[in-house]
Amino acid sequence: MSDAKNIKALENSSVELTLTLPAARIEEDYQKSLAKYVKNAQIPGFRKGHVPASVLEKKFGESLRTETTFDTMEAFLKEELEKLDDAQKPLPYCTPVLQDEEKLLPFKKDTDVTFSVKYDVKPQFELPQYTGMKLTIPNVKVTDADVAKELDKLREQNAMVVDKKDRVAEDGNIVNIDYVELDKDGKEVKASERKDFTFTLGSGYNYYEIDKEVAGMKVGETKTIEKNYPKEFKTADLAGKTVTLKVTLKSVKVKDVPALDDEFAQDIKEEYKTVADLTKATREKLEKQLADKLSDDKFDKIADELAKNVKIDLPQSMVDLELDRDWSNYIRQTGLSEDQVLKFLSFQQKDKAALQNEWKADAEKTLRVQLVMDKIKEKENFTVSPEELEKAEKEQLKDVTDENQKKYYRTLLEEDLKFNKVSDFLEANNTFTPDKEMSFDAYVNGQAATEAAK
Repeated sequence: MSDAKNIKALENSSVELTLTLPAARIEEDYQKSLAKYVKNAQIPGFRKGHVPASVLEKKFGESLRTETTFDTMEAFLKEELEKLDDAQKPLPYCTPVLQDEEKLLPFKKDTDVTFSVKYDVKPQFELPQYTGMKLTIPNVKVTDADVAKELDKLREQNAMVVDKKDRVAEDGNIVNIDYVELDKDGKEVKASERKDFTFTLGSGYNYYEIDKEVAGMKVGETKTIEKNYPKEFKTADLAGKTVTLKVTLKSVKVKDVPALDDEFAQDIKEEYKTVADLTKATREKLEKQLADKLSDDKFDKIADELAKNVKIDLPQSMVDLELDRDWSNYIRQTGLSEDQVLKFLSFQQKDKAALQNEWKADAEKTLRVQLVMDKIKEKENFTVSPEELEKAEKEQLKDVTDENQKKYYRTLLEEDLKFNKVSDFLEANNTFTPDKEMSFDAYVNGQAATEAAK
């Protein structure tokens, strides 16, 4: 029987388990296997099932002993692993690897076999401080200006695009043009022709950047534009050149932005009767966005501290699994096949291994935080109420009909619910002090780094 003396700790939370398989167990299994071969063997000169065991042993004895001994070792290993404490068992996704296999051969009759396997175990570590920490977060509030900006955005989203009454193009108008380059003789360069090109005047979102030249034109007007481009112009094909264009303005449209009144509020949602109702709901939506962002930021701050202050020897198999998950997520997010992604990476002189190497530090940090949180869950002994579990079951297990499967998934679901309590516990048991003032827009819309640099 295996015990702690059989296990040698190695680097990166891996161990080497050494076992001695008794000769009697080997011989018992060998004889069973030999009897099976005798029953089914077909050798010229003998009827099926009547081949003497001595003949079979002489012909196949060594290979049969090798095969059956390895099978017995595998079965023995499984039995002994079950007897180990959970901390000494292999990780679920890690297969024990037999060491120095060649030194075990050839197997000899009536001889014990001592062999070793190497595998990864769950890392053992001391919890860092996880309560009573003093951390800072940005000082952000939802202002009246933020609410007004959101309402203006809502009005823009509900604006109608209509023809401009005076039909004259100016900045901010949506224009539709035909254009074509002219050569030095004034002839059209057909390859450059573009019909029904639409853009917002003043945005610069057109190849030739002719916003200023189109401004002032009237619908139906055709204009010849000669434009000189500086040597440092951003488009290399145009830099340092003079281009002549023939441009026809086909339409000019403007956005008809609705007024912020009770009618508009009712159009947005039937339950809103007045502008005050819409304004109140808009503020509540922004407050919720801010609260969610602050909660995420608080957790990130805690996670940084936990990852920085804990010492964990991560098993390689655990890191590899996390990187494989990252790779699968990356493939899914691109919307491409794996072959297409690999081809794209090859254009950048990269491959999967290079990309995963770039992700490795973040993957290891994620694992350290997850392991710490899992251990906090165990230490704090969080519980899940019957009501919480029942609600989660209805939401997540509604399509599971097999009772045995449902029982299994219910156990996993309960553990997930306990794990989810860790982040709320950490946020409630650490102190967060508002630091640098920051606008709502910069903080919530991801411009924090830019504003902080100013």
